[in-house]
Amino acid sequence: MTTTDRAPRVLLAPDKFKGSLSAGEVAAHLAAGLRRAVPDVVTDELPVADGGEGTLEAALAAGCTPVDLVATGPLGEPVATRYARRGTTAVVEMAAVSGLAMVRPGRATALAATSRGLGELVAHALDAGAREIVVGVGGSASTDGGAGMLAALGARLTSGAGDVADGGGHLHEITDVDLAGLHPALAETEIVLASDVDNPLLGEHGAAAVYGPQKGADPATLAELELGLATWVDVLATVGVTGARDHAAAAGAGAAGGVGFACLLLGAVRRPGVEEVLALTGFADRLVGVDLVVTGEGSLDAQSLHGKTPVGVAAAAAAAGVPAVAVCGRSGLTAAQAAAAGLGAVHALTDVEPDVGRCIAEAGPLLESLAPRLADHLPTPVALHAAGAETSTSWEHA
Repeated sequence: MTTTDRAPRVLLAPDKFKGSLSAGEVAAHLAAGLRRAVPDVVTDELPVADGGEGTLEAALAAGCTPVDLVATGPLGEPVATRYARRGTTAVVEMAAVSGLAMVRPGRATALAATSRGLGELVAHALDAGAREIVVGVGGSASTDGGAGMLAALGARLTSGAGDVADGGGHLHEITDVDLAGLHPALAETEIVLASDVDNPLLGEHGAAAVYGPQKGADPATLAELELGLATWVDVLATVGVTGARDHAAAAGAGAAGGVGFACLLLGAVRRPGVEEVLALTGFADRLVGVDLVVTGEGSLDAQSLHGKTPVGVAAAAAAAGVPAVAVCGRSGLTAAQAAAAGLGAVHALTDVEPDVGRCIAEAGPLLESLAPRLADHLPTPVALHAAGAETSTSWEHA
């Protein structure tokens, strides 16, 4: 290791530990554990995300201003929510207004859930002067092809009986769509679809087939949702919406139950979620002078290798010549897989406490007990506190 005459600097850039801690809480616990182990360490806490749940938190932690409002929830109920704003850029997160965590998934909710609230957030941001809107789409409750979002932005969806109700279960009723009333500011606004999902809207790899089951849809419900999405595309194409069928077949159209499709109809640019979040949070600037980056998420596995936060952070750190390691609740990666992803090491809570349930319930204290192991990756020799509590792998000493 190279000896330096300054305190070691560590950038803590984790994603959330789903079901346990937010990304900000993960970073805070790691910082507390590191400071106890290495008293002179300088830590910088930067919660990040991959474009899904946690994107809003990351934007706010990076200095964006919260904008609070009441919007339509996933089942049509009013919900208190917020988005983030910096200058003329706004960050909206679907999970914060129409999230799967906000419903009890079942057939009824799978058919009724709407993306209208997301459209209301976008409209509010447009009215406030935003001209770049980053749409984080993970963790959605709806499978409505983004119809609710477009309706909130001024589109009119009708059948022979009048306006069509919200929800994927009503899409099959649509016979006409009028987009003339779309918010005029959309024409001069850049929409960024922050998502790594590459599913098309329809078919066996589409929004309903792949993501419908986790939203409570059984096979019969999936068939209804698929019919509705297909009808939605057919009607848009029939009324002359440019590129409707091409957009439906495009990578990312199936994101968030088809909100990706609606964003593409509005001219959105699709970007990898973690890359967009890193840009929003000024990650590159925060890397200057850093000796080690610590990233992570609740479960590191093969899925993490495809655009998830830890790999994106590691790649950005490597590009700047900074080593990166990961912490997680549990890991399914081999050492070779971790190394190929740019991670110098992976430290899991299950290394400290084999009981996964306990790891989930007590993730914070366990992260603090795990944090001293990160000192081994610093470029200068450090003296840990006296042997015992700080380095013990026993729960009782955590």
